[in-house]
This record gives sequence, C-alpha cells and structure tokens, in this order.
Amino acid sequence: MIRKRKKSKYIHEGRYVAEVEVELLETDTEWSPYLSVEDALRLDDAREAMRHGDFESASKYGRIYELRPVANL
Repeated sequence: MIRKRKKSKYIHEGRYVAEVEVELLETDTEWSPYLSVEDALRLDDAREAMRHGDFESASKYGRIYELRPVANL
C-alpha cells in the first residue's frame, strides 16, 4: 500500500533557495519515503533555472528566496 504525504523540500543553488512542495510516497519497503520521478524532475528544473538566473521560471515550481549573511563573524 502506498501512502502519500505533502512536504516542502528546499533546494539550494548559489545564494538562492527554492521551497518546492512535493509528495512523498511511503511504503513498507526500506526505500521509503521517496519522491515520484515527476517531483524529482521538478526539483531539478527549479535548481537549473536558479543556476541560470531565470527566477521567473524557477518561481513556477515554488517560492524563491535569496540568502544573505546576517553577520560577518
């Protein structure tokens, strides 16, 4: 039996992070939980778009954040 659960995944590329909602598939196997192929490809596409500075395309997959240092220690 496959159970599905929504989860936010965060992917990092350079100084940017995308928050992408995916569906985790849970089974009684040792590989559980895992992503569907489609969700894995969506994460790859979002990362690739951020890598090329195409934030309009990246934002189609989820929220995009820019990382900034808080303090220089």
